[in-house]
Amino acid sequence: MNFAREGLLFIAIAAVVAAGGFGFAISRRSWGLWLAAFVLLLLALWVAYFFRDPERTGDRGPSLVVAPADGKLIMITDVDEPTFIGGRAVRLSIFMNVFNVHVNRYPVDGVVKYILYNKGKFFNAAAEKSSLENEQMSVGVETGRYRVLVRQIAGLIARRIVTYSKLGEKVKQGDRMGIIRFGSRVDVFLPVGSTVRAKLGDATTAGVTILGDLPK
Repeated sequence: MNFAREGLLFIAIAAVVAAGGFGFAISRRSWGLWLAAFVLLLLALWVAYFFRDPERTGDRGPSLVVAPADGKLIMITDVDEPTFIGGRAVRLSIFMNVFNVHVNRYPVDGVVKYILYNKGKFFNAAAEKSSLENEQMSVGVETGRYRVLVRQIAGLIARRIVTYSKLGEKVKQGDRMGIIRFGSRVDVFLPVGSTVRAKLGDATTAGVTILGDLPK
């Protein structure tokens, strides 16, 4: 199992704390301490599980749009997106809970033409206002004739957005683009005329699930 590099320190700290808990329980020979040590072990295992970073393969193609995040598709709506798309767009919103893989991936091939970080609030990521008011990182990719925007949005307990993208960088569909720690949301903005294949409530897998097709 691979782990995201941003989680290695957290995994190490949790493992040391769990080991210390068992050492303390052994020295004191207390059932209460044994129980506490077991809880610490479960916590350490969960931390490692949270930062897992499995390899992903799936269908690829210049017209395909793959999911950038694991989670649940909670919104599909037409919106104005003036910053990168430059007009109307189709927005698909994926909510990630604390049990989902949190490594995000590029939905299309192309060149990174836009990166913008907005410091904001930490509302529930499933709420509509989080798309405008929450802390977020936007990455715009130019792919052929079209532009696709990916927006990483922090949630109630997410306090760290990491984006690997660099302006002018060529990126491949399904490659890693970043990670959000501890529950959040990712929005994808597609040009008008795109065909959406996914349905509300669908479970998505980053780099695997096909969300839709760009206009022909």
